Amino acid sequence: MFKGFKDFLMRGNVVDLAVAVVIGSAFTAIVTAFTNGLIKPLISTIGGTDAANGLGYQIFENNKATFLNFGDVINAAINFVLVAAVVYFVIVLPVKHVQERRKRGQEPGPSEPTDVELLIEIRDLLRAQAQRDNGRD
Repeated sequence: MFKGFKDFLMRGNVVDLAVAVVIGSAFTAIVTAFTNGLIKPLISTIGGTDAANGLGYQIFENNKATFLNFGDVINAAINFVLVAAVVYFVIVLPVKHVQERRKRGQEPGPSEPTDVELLIEIRDLLRAQAQRDNGRD
């Protein structure tokens, strides 16, 4: 049962899909909390026109909507880099390692059906075809 599951995981784009799901959900929440709680306050201490707004520039003094918040952009970039690093080191590298071992022959690849399994499948298909043909007579 586990071998079949392992074979499924090593096929095609399953790993790529898993990486996308992980980036989109689990690690993002953790890294966002880290950057908002620890990194963003550090960026805000650098200042700008108003230290409460963080690192940025107010274009029009009387219009708060014109504040260019560079701190949030830096925060998002740090978020992205941290999430990508975690996914790369936790998912991508181990999968690459397993695939390289398979190429060298140290670990068997996805199993092929045996001759008996193929013959059973052929028999079942012929039996189903014969039953359909008998129903037409």
